Amino acid sequence: MTHTLRNIQVPGAKSKALFDAEAQYLAPGTQSVALFSQLAIDRGTGAVLYDVDGNSYVDLLAGVGVASLGYAHPKYVAALQRQIARIHVGSFTTEHRAALVKLLAELAPGDLNRTQFYSSGAEAVEAALRLAKSRTGHTEVIGFWGGFHGKTSGVLPVLGSSFKHALGPLLPGAYLSPYASCARCAFDKTFPSCEWHCVAFLKQKVELETTKDVAAIIVEPIQGTAGNIVPPPGYLRVLRRLADELGALLICDEMITGFGRTGKMFAIEHENVIPDVLTVGKGFGGGFPMSGIIAREEIAFAKPFANPSGSSSSYGGNPLAAAAARITVETILEEGLVEHARRLGATMLAELRRWESDVPIVSDVRGRGLLLGMDLVVPGTRQLLDKKTTRWIFDTLLSRGVLAMIYNPEVRINPPLVIQEDQAMGALAIMKDVLGEAAERLVG
Repeated sequence: MTHTLRNIQVPGAKSKALFDAEAQYLAPGTQSVALFSQLAIDRGTGAVLYDVDGNSYVDLLAGVGVASLGYAHPKYVAALQRQIARIHVGSFTTEHRAALVKLLAELAPGDLNRTQFYSSGAEAVEAALRLAKSRTGHTEVIGFWGGFHGKTSGVLPVLGSSFKHALGPLLPGAYLSPYASCARCAFDKTFPSCEWHCVAFLKQKVELETTKDVAAIIVEPIQGTAGNIVPPPGYLRVLRRLADELGALLICDEMITGFGRTGKMFAIEHENVIPDVLTVGKGFGGGFPMSGIIAREEIAFAKPFANPSGSSSSYGGNPLAAAAARITVETILEEGLVEHARRLGATMLAELRRWESDVPIVSDVRGRGLLLGMDLVVPGTRQLLDKKTTRWIFDTLLSRGVLAMIYNPEVRINPPLVIQEDQAMGALAIMKDVLGEAAERLVG
């Protein structure tokens, strides 16, 4: 589908009426993109969404990377229709689940070959932390500034953001240290001359703040919520060594980065690092609530995690979820979507990098595969744009048929893996025009 430049009223009359009717009873706190757009979505096809007013939008969000196969993919639809007509819930073995765990053991890096399923990202991360404590006998956890691992109480302590403000007290035993976000280094250093100063700081933190009883270091190979931040080469290898020195597990949270998103099946493959535990979700189920952990065998059998019902979930890996995840992963493989993400992502990244010299509010373009990001800044500075300006950008883009996570100055671009090149580049062309207009408004 080719998108032409147009200006539409967003939300349309039907969307607005439905949004307002729902708002009479819906509790607040839902996703910003839904609240800001006030869209009522009717359907989707591929990488395009359609609202109830008949307007179409190229989707550069994909539910924050959830809709890996886009919308209404025929293989996905057929598999779920078949499964729901047979059996949809329960924890018994099914053909789909048996095939799925075997497939994951074949795809996971190194000797990670044991999988347990859950239904949300936070649930899987909490399970990974319980597993780390079971395996090591230790109790403390290290996370990073900018890290995001869910919203439940068990993961709030390892969130490195303001999200947890006013939600304390938090569970003890968690410590946070700056991530290797080199464009905005917490120590005002420059890589590589810094000689991994952030890691040296982390070692000091362990020595001086913890009880030296670290069960796990949990890290995103690329930080998603912080703005798709890509650390410098070698960072994960350094953390791997540190975890080993501490007798801790290295948990890599690949909720956002897994299953082809970065142009590799898993983002850690860019670094040739094998963690002890992977957490997966989002695009894994193609939109169905499905998450999991993948661990090496001797770790997975640690007790009490490995006791009967010790790591189970009522919904995790149910027959419908297993069918959704299996067909998603198989389709990613069959349709070459990992390579498509790598190739198209490189084309998009090259285009975005040209904007750094062409559009004065664009800075620090970054990304791998179809996980791209950039900062929007006050022209001539590194100061992030105010949210009033970024909200105008979001609204204007939407009125021209592009849905993007651009209402914050740390922009995230995560389209469905099935997006076609003409759709992606057409959406970027519209985005560049809108960003240019925003820059003119600022300097004018």
